[in-house]
Amino acid sequence: MIPFNKPFLIGSELKYIEDAVLSGKISGNGIFTQKCQAFFEKEYGFKKALLTTSCTDALEMCAILANIKEGDEVIVPSYTFVSTAIAFIRQGAKVIFADSYEDNPNIDADKIEALITSKTKAIVPVHYAGIACDMDKIMQLATKYNLIVIEDAAQAIDSFYKGRPLGSIGHMAAFSFHETKNIIAGEGGMLAINDEKYSERAEIIWEKGTNRSRFFRGEIDKYGWVDTGSSFLPSEIIAAFLWAQVENLKIIQDKRKKLWEYYYQKLNALKEELNIQLPSLPEYATNNGHMFFIVFSSIEDRTNAIKRLKNNDILAVFHYISLHSSPFYTDKYSGEALPNTDKFTDCLLRLPMFYELSFSQIDTIVESLKVK
Repeated sequence: MIPFNKPFLIGSELKYIEDAVLSGKISGNGIFTQKCQAFFEKEYGFKKALLTTSCTDALEMCAILANIKEGDEVIVPSYTFVSTAIAFIRQGAKVIFADSYEDNPNIDADKIEALITSKTKAIVPVHYAGIACDMDKIMQLATKYNLIVIEDAAQAIDSFYKGRPLGSIGHMAAFSFHETKNIIAGEGGMLAINDEKYSERAEIIWEKGTNRSRFFRGEIDKYGWVDTGSSFLPSEIIAAFLWAQVENLKIIQDKRKKLWEYYYQKLNALKEELNIQLPSLPEYATNNGHMFFIVFSSIEDRTNAIKRLKNNDILAVFHYISLHSSPFYTDKYSGEALPNTDKFTDCLLRLPMFYELSFSQIDTIVESLKVK
């Protein structure tokens, strides 16, 4: 069987986990956490990087740092994972859902301004499949209306917008190291801070509302409870696993991008025959090999394709259900129809993508998509 995803071990994960255990400190913010954070700050220019137990936790930290409160509005795409919205709903905000582009699941930047009101506090662009949103337009709106931009970069590690790393453009960003992502820690995430005014408070929120990190750096002689927060930092075991992946990021990325390009080459020759739409890569964006998806013309065509693949022992899966029409939110939504979002809900299919996928397996997948 060809699975949808297969977690990849580069080889040094268990060694580093052993090192962490033998170090006598496995509770978090130890040597492996600091190695990972220093790498991301240097490699991508984040002012501060803080590992978290998940991308959801990183988004929740963003909501706290942005002082999101009851009565605020936050603009998010409807075609995204629930964490993008719930992090702000839990702070009391009302989420305002925006539609996708017709040819791209990302938030349509040209439709955002019409959604801005006097209550709008933040915009949360999601870089779907690691493909950049139109960040210039979004940042211009943020400047015009004094809004905070929080990049949901869960899928966007090592991807770029006009040469700038995704996650480094907004005021802050959240990344995921879930086992389905390019580099993994089982579960895990990261908060990236780009506006230094959030850096000190982020560290406090990360450490359960205490200034404990400053104490361990010797900046103060005792620490205490100074703000809200939670236990957002991961254990050193998670960080040790992640460090093995981080050390080999370029190797992993090179392979994934080659697999993506091979998929595109094979399916581009068949897109009329299969009546599918391939991923659209804007000129300002790069591809990080996170995901390969195709879009059918109807839910029936997608359902039939899933069956054909399954009959050949290949697991392909659809993705998000539009958040504005989800069971939790459907009776709360009073906005306009979001036809592009609904199209991707019904018609988008994700094909197997993982480091150990072979080119011959891609050939099998492509052949299995054909209607015989």
